[in-house]
Amino acid sequence: MSEQKSSNQMWGGRFASGPDAIMEEINASIGFDQKLYGQDIRGSIAHANMLVKSGIIASEDHVKIVDGLKAVLAEIESGKFTFSRKLEDIHMNVEARLAELIGASAGRLHTARSRNDQVALDFRLWVKEELEKTASALKNLIEAFLERAEEHAATVMPGFTHLQTAQPVTFGHHCMAYVEMFGRDLTRVRDAIERMNESPLGAAALAGTGFPIDRHMTAEALGFREPTRNSIDSVSDRDYALEFLSVAAICATHLSRLAEEIVIWSTPQFNFVRLSDAFSTGSSIMPQKKNPDAAELVRAKTGRITGSLVGLLTVMKGLPLAYSKDMQEDKEAVFDAAETLELSIAAMSGMVRDITINTASMKKAAGSGYSTATDLADWLVRELGMPFREAHHVTGRAVAAAEAKKVDLSKLSLAELQEIHSGITDAVFDFLTVDKSVKSRQSFGGTAPQEVRRQIRYWKKRIVKA
Repeated sequence: MSEQKSSNQMWGGRFASGPDAIMEEINASIGFDQKLYGQDIRGSIAHANMLVKSGIIASEDHVKIVDGLKAVLAEIESGKFTFSRKLEDIHMNVEARLAELIGASAGRLHTARSRNDQVALDFRLWVKEELEKTASALKNLIEAFLERAEEHAATVMPGFTHLQTAQPVTFGHHCMAYVEMFGRDLTRVRDAIERMNESPLGAAALAGTGFPIDRHMTAEALGFREPTRNSIDSVSDRDYALEFLSVAAICATHLSRLAEEIVIWSTPQFNFVRLSDAFSTGSSIMPQKKNPDAAELVRAKTGRITGSLVGLLTVMKGLPLAYSKDMQEDKEAVFDAAETLELSIAAMSGMVRDITINTASMKKAAGSGYSTATDLADWLVRELGMPFREAHHVTGRAVAAAEAKKVDLSKLSLAELQEIHSGITDAVFDFLTVDKSVKSRQSFGGTAPQEVRRQIRYWKKRIVKA
């Protein structure tokens, strides 16, 4: 057996040519980090502008570099650029093509920087831009909910705990619960942008540089608040990417809860909502079926996003300062999560605007399960001065009586209620219907239609500034 054949057997399969093939396969990132081409070229132009202003490179080299970078950008955007795996990453691909276009001047561009601060800059710019997209998408979703909440501020439905009928609420109030959730997601996005709004460019490999660079100039040119303040930290952390994934995972969890409700509500057993054909599919065998596939997929995609977060947390765990090649594993997870979240929010915004609300089914269900029992207990406390625990006991007896007769609480006669407690008067019936129940919940943030409308007005003003 020849030595070459033995080597081929040892490496095997795709890597029959030996360890060089394996190293190229594991080391190259151009297959995914080419997505950063715009940020890479933008950062390089800002760096070149700073170098010439600081007297580090000559003006003729600067002109060639900037013109060459713009030409490379045009080639990539037109689809004429050929990415090479042998050049490993987007930085070397751009630099190599720049050298082909302008010659030796291209070599001056990398003065006073490293691929370490270059990739940190590119990725930070990309994540920052993606967070801005997420903020815009969330605003659209919130606006969709505000539209439905305003439309259904007084539409009665059952409120649930443990997925059991608890108390009557309005559908508008339920919608506003999601406004609050996604509103917090939006503030998390804004907070994340503010925290990461520092430029790592100029940190070089890890120790800064001896060249007289102006990091404040490049930070301002690239839209950052200021430069980072520690060169080691600048190239060795990816907490901004982790924070993006954390925000994305929390938001996806909120989307998943909403998706689950849409799935449940669209069943014949609930019949609260109906999705149009735009967000549903049929069955291959059962012609009567209309499946809420869009909602189910949003619910499932939460797993991908949460998995990306856990994956990157694991990559970063235990890494010594400063840069390690492990960090090359940061981008694919973030890219996938960003794409998944963007699609999920868009799909949910569409579904919220698309669903038809079955108000009759909601109202009928709102009165089931003796949902106004708490209203009876509250009335006993408020009108008769009864301790709540005693009122709870009296109400329980009333519910038992209604169950025995198979009627709602409001259908018990005054005499039957007075058999349970003699102090009850006919005034109690003003609080035992679902409509009167929701109207009575006028506390700040409550389900009363007038309070729901107040919160809608608040959010309409707030979302404009968000």
